[in-house]
Amino acid sequence: MAITVNGMLPGPTLEVKNGDTLEIEVVNKARYNATIHWHGVRQMRTGWADGPEFVTQCPIRPGGSYTYRFTIEGQEGTLWWHAHSSWLRATVYGALIIRPREGESYPFPKPKRETAIVLGEWWDANPIDVVRQATMTGAAPNNSDAYTINGQPGDLYKCSSKDTTIVPIDVGETNLLRVINAALNQPLFFTVANHKFTVVGADASYLKPFTTSVIMLGPGQTTDVLIQGNQLPARYYMAARAYQSAQNAPFDNTTTTAILEYKSAPCPAKKGINGPKPIMPSLPAYNDTNTVTAFSQSFRSPRKVEVPTEIDESLFFTVGLGLNNCPPNFPSSRCQGPNGTRFTASMNNVSFVFPQNISLLQAHQHGIPG
Repeated sequence: MAITVNGMLPGPTLEVKNGDTLEIEVVNKARYNATIHWHGVRQMRTGWADGPEFVTQCPIRPGGSYTYRFTIEGQEGTLWWHAHSSWLRATVYGALIIRPREGESYPFPKPKRETAIVLGEWWDANPIDVVRQATMTGAAPNNSDAYTINGQPGDLYKCSSKDTTIVPIDVGETNLLRVINAALNQPLFFTVANHKFTVVGADASYLKPFTTSVIMLGPGQTTDVLIQGNQLPARYYMAARAYQSAQNAPFDNTTTTAILEYKSAPCPAKKGINGPKPIMPSLPAYNDTNTVTAFSQSFRSPRKVEVPTEIDESLFFTVGLGLNNCPPNFPSSRCQGPNGTRFTASMNNVSFVFPQNISLLQAHQHGIPG
């Protein structure tokens, strides 16, 4: 079972301009509570439209609806939207493309075509049940069964090759790929066989262009890259797989693929017809931190940015997943982490606890002091 938006995976791509005001009605026909988060949108003076369940709004109940209204201000590039209720985000997501204002242009040559590349995770189970089981038992959630590119696992998984995503290109073209990591938990490497990327933006901000053969995106991150059609007309695999720096932590070590297909390639792939086997790229090792560091350190602003030279106060936060010992007489069925512990998410080693009486949002709305 998969919960989707308008019957699509990924959901609809929203294409807007910098300065546009969006009004989006969300109708919840699922059997779960739902909200939509507009990932990376700054929400200037519209914090209530941000979408985190029980933080900026109450969830949209099954059968209910809610209209989000907000304005895109000072952002251009690629963002995305996704559910922000439990693990509905596993399948409820889509691209949010922000182009320059009318009469303005990109700070790089206009591409021939633009394609959203949305990387995702897939479970052969209901993702809501997966996270509920983890919460009840204290064990880590089951790993995903596959990664996807635009909703499709690709040729390397069983029974999926006929639906592999095809991305067109032609000799001499320069195209823009808007790459989004919509995976729930996993940083991902992404590359295309025999091609290099010119990175021009990330998270709806322009960057000083630089060239690389592989990019790495953490969950929720986006990267805009230019790709040139400068190879022999053929079919080339796009591929993504996990970057995992934590030692001894289990993860989904499979590889998802799509196909970059030159329009002039011989015997182009058609449904039911096997064309020439695409060329496979070389991906970094799953724990190749050196490649990740080199990539992230290449990010530069396209212009000088003035920042404060003196710091008034330093704040240090650690956010992560740790192991807590179970209290005495706690049911063993709920302590199935390593050595009878429970996995617990925390900030500065403090886990979230629901308010016992009233939330800050309710107190503000009803004028309750305290």
